[in-house]
Amino acid sequence: MTPEVIVASPNDTLRSAAQTMAEHDLGILPVCDNGELIGMLSDRDITIRAVARGLSLDNTRINQLLGTEARYMYEDQTVEDAASYMKRFQVRRLPVLNSEYQLVGIISLADLALTDSLAATDALIGISQPA
Repeated sequence: MTPEVIVASPNDTLRSAAQTMAEHDLGILPVCDNGELIGMLSDRDITIRAVARGLSLDNTRINQLLGTEARYMYEDQTVEDAASYMKRFQVRRLPVLNSEYQLVGIISLADLALTDSLAATDALIGISQPA
């Protein structure tokens, strides 16, 4: 798990989010409001859902683009749980919350591969299936 997580505010602009992603080489950005995870913004969200629809990067706020509820896991769950969630939700990264619902990290498919290659392989197979 990566414990130091860079987050965005729902009121940040898409340009600001894209600049943060570029500066830190991120493909996904957790969106938090008062410390609570409310969604995840991906580089694909910006390019496909915003740019392709002609939305202004300077005038569109992240909260205008967030759609579905964020998928996450808790810090006391297992690597197998993470792999199962990734497979079920077809995601390569999961925010990790503590018992107070505060974001404490992100676990990625690469993290799984370093810890449990069988779980990572199973997750990748599930992620790669058509939705």
